[in-house]
Amino acid sequence: MQLSGKQVTVIGMAKSGLAAAEFLAAQGAKVLVSDAKAKETLQKEIDFLLSKNIAVETGSNSDKAVLDTDLIVVSPGVPLDIVPLKKAREAGKKIIGEIELAARFLKGKIVGITGSNGKTTTTSLTGKVLKDSGFYTQVGGNIGTPLISLVETSCDNGLTVVELSSFQLEATEKLHLKVAAILNITPNHLDRYASFEDYREAKRRIFLNQQEDDFAVLNFEDRLVSLMADSTPAEKFFFSAKQELPVGVFLQKDEIIYRNKQGQEKVLLNPSKDVQLRGAHNLENVMVALSIGIALNASTEAMRKGISLFQGIEHRLEPVAKINGVEFINDSKATSVDAAIKALEAFPGNLIVILGGKDKGSDYSPLRPLIAQRVKHLILIGAASDKIEASLNGICPIHRASTMGNAVEIGLTIATSGDTVLLAPACSSYDMFNNFEERGQVFKSEVFHQKEKY
Repeated sequence: MQLSGKQVTVIGMAKSGLAAAEFLAAQGAKVLVSDAKAKETLQKEIDFLLSKNIAVETGSNSDKAVLDTDLIVVSPGVPLDIVPLKKAREAGKKIIGEIELAARFLKGKIVGITGSNGKTTTTSLTGKVLKDSGFYTQVGGNIGTPLISLVETSCDNGLTVVELSSFQLEATEKLHLKVAAILNITPNHLDRYASFEDYREAKRRIFLNQQEDDFAVLNFEDRLVSLMADSTPAEKFFFSAKQELPVGVFLQKDEIIYRNKQGQEKVLLNPSKDVQLRGAHNLENVMVALSIGIALNASTEAMRKGISLFQGIEHRLEPVAKINGVEFINDSKATSVDAAIKALEAFPGNLIVILGGKDKGSDYSPLRPLIAQRVKHLILIGAASDKIEASLNGICPIHRASTMGNAVEIGLTIATSGDTVLLAPACSSYDMFNNFEERGQVFKSEVFHQKEKY
């Protein structure tokens, strides 16, 4: 892709948009970054761009921005069906995402991981086991580091492990993944997609451009995922935490086993001894990392050691503190109903759960059985509180909290020794916080504030 002298518009001033703009300018492109948000909310981003001599537009995405340009690069948070992009498409303008831009320039092989839940943990763990096995490995994408920022440090014999959201996959064309993994597909982001089918099809794009000498890692127990096996000509690696597989990675008693096409078996690790992560869903995440490592001929022993040392990721079933025998757990990343279900499944009972935030068009009723079995109290926060209470009323006592500090205080008041106060919101954070990370940080700060009183 020749960029020198080209006029390029970047839509969106989020982290990936800023990184894309900086990269494009360094390639000699004439860059304009356009964001529909008000100037007052973007001053830090504007100052950064102006310091790089990059033009800025705020308050709207003007016709000039989308029509007087050679290329449009869209941040993943910007829907592809907004009116300015429809105009650009009708005018024949080329529109790609930051991931696609990076894919045109990255050296080496790319490993892509997607799914409704577990992406960040699996991506981090995969990066660790591959690095521990001696591969030159870098990690980025939806996990926090824009993929375009890794172009300069990529090399021909290296690996780049990428977490891919459905939003990022929507705008890909030539992205080619040596290994593509789908963890699971459950209803999510229905506030952005017209249907669950549209969301699922965005996930399917991870297999775009794969060839017979590539690898696809698929969840055998997730019907929507396993049915996607025909979407790629790549060699299939199935995994299952529930049953023995004729070929693939599976859990049998207390061993994770790999069985190849010839029927030969290898014990990869013992979960009770080698896995620190809590929850059955995290065993699946471990299996994905192992499957990717096997596909790339990583050392089994190095993978086992790496997994045994892996303690998890911030905001994902993260132990925060104990106060008077009450444990506080931060799972702020549980931004969907399915993620909240997985969080509840990780505990045998005695739970006090903080739910709520910005609704994503979700149905909260699937939470009812687990709440009935394991939850003593619910504490609701945020804009979705009314909808959640209407869906879950009558199972257990429900409390309302005006702030995260209020929620933590209520949790500590109603809990007894041996209980767990779990933040697993099942919603996005954008009603009260800038992102799930801020929500988790505020939760932890409020817990530590309460701990100081005792």
